[in-house]
Amino acid sequence: MKPANAVFSKQGTTIFTVMSALARDHGAVDLGQGYPDGEGPPELRAAAARYVMEGPNQYPPMMGVVPLRRAIAAHDARFYGLKLDWQTETLVTSGATEALAAALMGLLNPGDEAVVIEPVYDSYRPLIEAMGAQARPVRLNPPAWSFDEQAFAAAFTDKTKLLVLNSPMNPIGKVFTREELNFIAETVLAHDAYVVCDEVYEHLVFDADHIPLMTLPGMAARCVRIGSAGKTFSVTGWKIGLVTAQARLMNFLAKTHQFITFTVPPALQLAVAEGLGKEDAFFAALAQDLYDKKQRLAGGLAAAGFDVLPTSGTYFMTADITPLAFSGSDVDFCGHITAHAGVTAIPVSAFYADPTRAPSHLVRFCFCKEEAVLDDACARLKRYFG
Repeated sequence: MKPANAVFSKQGTTIFTVMSALARDHGAVDLGQGYPDGEGPPELRAAAARYVMEGPNQYPPMMGVVPLRRAIAAHDARFYGLKLDWQTETLVTSGATEALAAALMGLLNPGDEAVVIEPVYDSYRPLIEAMGAQARPVRLNPPAWSFDEQAFAAAFTDKTKLLVLNSPMNPIGKVFTREELNFIAETVLAHDAYVVCDEVYEHLVFDADHIPLMTLPGMAARCVRIGSAGKTFSVTGWKIGLVTAQARLMNFLAKTHQFITFTVPPALQLAVAEGLGKEDAFFAALAQDLYDKKQRLAGGLAAAGFDVLPTSGTYFMTADITPLAFSGSDVDFCGHITAHAGVTAIPVSAFYADPTRAPSHLVRFCFCKEEAVLDDACARLKRYFG
């Protein structure tokens, strides 16, 4: 038999699937997988149900329904001062993952290089390599996840086509500062590169300000900005990606999107359009609720003996297991606490191209869960390590 695609066929089962299965086997509290316990705002769900019954239920426009595309442009103007033409500079995709695929497929050619920042979200590298391009990683330095300008600049070569920038950043909750973004912009301009901006946690930020790279001088023409209705409104199963880019870039994205999914459910698009029009207090409340849960889990982990690293956004926090004197790697530790403490986390080394050279003392916990679930997890860990 002839071989399948060399990139995707070599991909193993993701660490998220492995750890979730282990959690089920042991009846553990699963703080590994990144999705909320709840079902999302009731008014958005009611709107989606209404649109399903009233229609339309046939193919919507390839670029997205008009009300949502108008709402995307209005949202970016309202929160970031971006001036977009909704007709030529907005796109709706089947989740942010499809938006990433469309952007990378639309921009990369075989032999190109793409800079990624480690620890890195797991879908970037396979998508880059499937296009015949090479991912060039540059690392942030724990525990503060500091940004090394010299290392970042060294990752760029004359083959660099683009940078994938994730801010707020999964898995570590880092939000890049204006100073860091300025240096990133200067480097991108110096190498005539593009930037695929994964900003799905844009409204789930605390202790920091989210600044889209697209708002910096010279960046609007080079950036593809990707948001997620699933993350913003805690309805991750809806898979509605929200994309903005100047018309020239959007043309490349639209041509790839039309051959990946073509379009997404119209009822969900129309409900998201209503959601994007919510008052500022609605978005602030989403972030405040998540911040309270972050504080709750951080306190519980500290009480159980972990060192908790700072997190300024996303669903996730990183904890250092060194104080617990565990004799093994982060992978071993996550399996151990699942089986013996009844709590599941994700080893941070899974977010590196070479896990053998990654930090082996850090694990990621997800805090977008109900308070009772977080309290139960913390109690189990404290009881086990206490």
